[in-house]
Amino acid sequence: MPTFSYTVRTAQGDERSGKTEAEDEKMLRQRLQSQGYQPVSIKAISKPKGGAAGGKEKKRLISFGKVKAKDLAIFCRQFSTMMNAGVSLIRCLTVLEEQAASYKLKEIIRDLQGQVEAGEALSKAMLRHPRVFSNLFIGLVRAGEVGGVLDETLERLAGFLERDQELRRKIKSAMTYPVMVMLVAVGIVVFLVTFILPKFIQLFKDLGVTDFPGPTAFLMSASDFMVDWMFKKFYLTWPILFAFLTLFGRWKRTRSGKRIYDWLRLKVPVFGSLAHKIAVGRFSRTLATLLGSGVPVLSALETTAGTVDNEIIGGAIMNARTAIREGEEIAKPLRDSGQFPPMVVQMVSIGEETGALDAMLSKVADFYESEVEAMLESLTAALEPIMIVFLGFMVGFIVIAMFLPLVAIIDQLSK
Repeated sequence: MPTFSYTVRTAQGDERSGKTEAEDEKMLRQRLQSQGYQPVSIKAISKPKGGAAGGKEKKRLISFGKVKAKDLAIFCRQFSTMMNAGVSLIRCLTVLEEQAASYKLKEIIRDLQGQVEAGEALSKAMLRHPRVFSNLFIGLVRAGEVGGVLDETLERLAGFLERDQELRRKIKSAMTYPVMVMLVAVGIVVFLVTFILPKFIQLFKDLGVTDFPGPTAFLMSASDFMVDWMFKKFYLTWPILFAFLTLFGRWKRTRSGKRIYDWLRLKVPVFGSLAHKIAVGRFSRTLATLLGSGVPVLSALETTAGTVDNEIIGGAIMNARTAIREGEEIAKPLRDSGQFPPMVVQMVSIGEETGALDAMLSKVADFYESEVEAMLESLTAALEPIMIVFLGFMVGFIVIAMFLPLVAIIDQLSK
């Protein structure tokens, strides 16, 4: 594609110059006019060898993996701040590309900049990257573009992403200690059973012990099984385990599999209640953000159903959407689903009556986020002593089981 140098006049009468690629001079002129500029001169320039015309071509970055939620939240906050300050869209994308810490995100922003410079809407350009920009993200940007309030919708989106990121951080932080204790416990048990116990058993057999106590016999069976299948027959065990995990992951990604898995998640004691509160809080926050940005209620509900990450609650939201399209209010189908607590239903009903549904949903989201935080603190406080007691019990049981035959040998020698 040829490269052109151009000079344009802004609405304020200022002249600006630049270089860009276009199919031809006519297409470039139309593009500049659509961006609110008055072309003064456009001149085709040839590309030098190994670079872009008249300047240094940006090298393609080696990017892989995915964009972290933290990087995306920072991108959105910086974007909203610059838009609020009156910086042009192209200039915002240029600055964001320079500031992005992720090479993957840099490459995506560069692509967005190219598409927007070619006259495409930002929301349409984002559709090219569905793994990075969710339906919620694209829906809010589109609503901002249509309403001419892109800076406000970006600010709302930045706030939403930051709250969501903070909630995820708290969940990970609360679960880190119990998970670490569990891993240590499992590691210690595996080490004792597979390396230490067989040496003791061999010692006892050399001493003539043939009749082992029940706990010791149980540990011997466990040790033989683990040594056999984890080490001696690893060529069978590990491929089978890998195949099982792969098949389970694929099954979980199917619609029916995801639905069964999410139903089971909601039924697990303690953790099911936590997952339900997280989903209801996310539903309230997402729907409030979308409605507050001017997204129509049917589109907002469809987008929200995809962001709660639970097929059961997502299905209830889609049923509510169907009922609303037939003329019903939002509160009734939510109540009939049985997935939303009475307080949520009442707040939604009041919000519909007063015309402040987004404000009511924001209050519901604040309440459930505080509930999740309090539940995480209680859960962490309860799990710590339970895990320590469990670890002590397992190690104590193994030690006692290993020394019981020794006691029997001492009793025989003393007689």
